[in-house]
Amino acid sequence: MATILTDTKLQAIAEKVNHGERLTIEDGLYLFESPDLLGIAQLANQVNYKKNRDNVYFIENMYINPTNVCEANCGFCGFKRKPGQEGAYTMDSDALLEYVEKRWNDNIREFHIVGGHNHEVPFDYYLETIRTLKKHYPQVTVKAYTGAEIEFFSRISGLSMKEVLEELIKAGLDTMPGGGAEILTERYRLKMSPDKASTDQWLEAHEIAHNLGLKTHATMLYGSIETKEERLIHMDRLRQLQDRTNGYMVFIPLAMQPRSINAGLKRRTTAYDDMRTLAISRLMLDNFDHIKAYWINIGVQLTQMALTFGSSDIHGTLIEERISHAVGALTSQGITREELVYLIKSAGKIPVERDTFYNTIKTY
Repeated sequence: MATILTDTKLQAIAEKVNHGERLTIEDGLYLFESPDLLGIAQLANQVNYKKNRDNVYFIENMYINPTNVCEANCGFCGFKRKPGQEGAYTMDSDALLEYVEKRWNDNIREFHIVGGHNHEVPFDYYLETIRTLKKHYPQVTVKAYTGAEIEFFSRISGLSMKEVLEELIKAGLDTMPGGGAEILTERYRLKMSPDKASTDQWLEAHEIAHNLGLKTHATMLYGSIETKEERLIHMDRLRQLQDRTNGYMVFIPLAMQPRSINAGLKRRTTAYDDMRTLAISRLMLDNFDHIKAYWINIGVQLTQMALTFGSSDIHGTLIEERISHAVGALTSQGITREELVYLIKSAGKIPVERDTFYNTIKTY
């Protein structure tokens, strides 16, 4: 696949990519500045094609937020409520099962569970959430609790993070989502998520999970106060951990949503930034198999474009996403399998329905 570059400075980077050499943070900074966005896209597309050919993956999944009560005060969140505040909720087992039953279809293969850091309930509440779902839907993979939540559980339970994860695995945990990472630098975290896990704690939670046999996910929440260098430091820290454990399945760049649905469009990331960030992610994260374009954040049309900017996954049906929509996501809260297949096919790619671990269920 020939790559024609209009930016001569990109040629040295392209040589490194073609020879399988790891890009540096300095290379990444140039990629963020280069005027040749389509040249960068071609390079990312070339890397993705070597890894995944024309396959694009999706999953039938259901998003569940068992509680929105949270002790943390993150600068980007519109989902959390304080105890007793209007709109605050914590599902018990009956409410959880009722929520799932109303949205259930027999094709769902994954429960994606993220919630608030609710200090009003004990650690056993979070274990019971998994036990309840596993008891009633044993065939469904449970993807639950971010690295930040693991650190929070450790604090409220008095257990180490390893002990927390061992208890969650006993309850039926199959994998962890990638949330809570935001930007993995302390400058960012002290300003935007000062009450949550530090950079090192988040990474440690995932390293422990990998060493216990769990494959996990990684995200990056971009588009607020972080610098381009901090985005690249974030990617570098992830790939260093991946070098040690090979425990990450996919990287998901998440575009920041404004705090209010009425916020001005200037608060949103641009299409150029979204596409460039996805492509650079593919080029920097050489030891990740997949880069996911998250349609909830960037919309279905940009998600289609992302399939020629290095992305090999477009997430799933979700059924009812709440967290991004609580801060003004303009997309629908769910999408059908038929829509996902059409989206992929009309981009000239091959739709592959997968399970959580990228095993093929059906090729369309």
